[in-house]
Amino acid sequence: MAEKSALVRQVRGMTFVGLTESGHWVNVDGPPQFGGSSAAIRPKELILISLGACTGSDVVSILQKKRVRLNGFEVKLKAQVAEEHPQVYTKIHIEYVFYGENLSKADLERAIDLSQNKYCPVSAMLKNSVELTNSYVILPPDDFLNVKSST
Repeated sequence: MAEKSALVRQVRGMTFVGLTESGHWVNVDGPPQFGGSSAAIRPKELILISLGACTGSDVVSILQKKRVRLNGFEVKLKAQVAEEHPQVYTKIHIEYVFYGENLSKADLERAIDLSQNKYCPVSAMLKNSVELTNSYVILPPDDFLNVKSST
């Protein structure tokens, strides 16, 4: 079995930096009320980004192999959080947003299914503890250039 490693080092207060085998540093911080300085992303937020990037890269790769041409692509995630500590995510909804023309729904649905049920390790790790749901929408290609980033 392969083994991976990471180093997480305190910078100051609740500000940490993490380094993995890929050689890239990630900054993580907490809110001021917990000793942080709000200078970086929160640890739990990284889970949503990891999930979105993991499944998103699967979907794009699968569609590229099928020669599906996208004008743009986004993954939007919404999570429900438990009221009680440790305030874990209880449900995460993943919305895949495809920008393009004449996109085959069957191709998109197959790519999403393969990602969620076969390829995405982040989905696989989360699905036993968090309810994962998904949907998708197809928008005109020009909308990708005009969209304002919204979460």
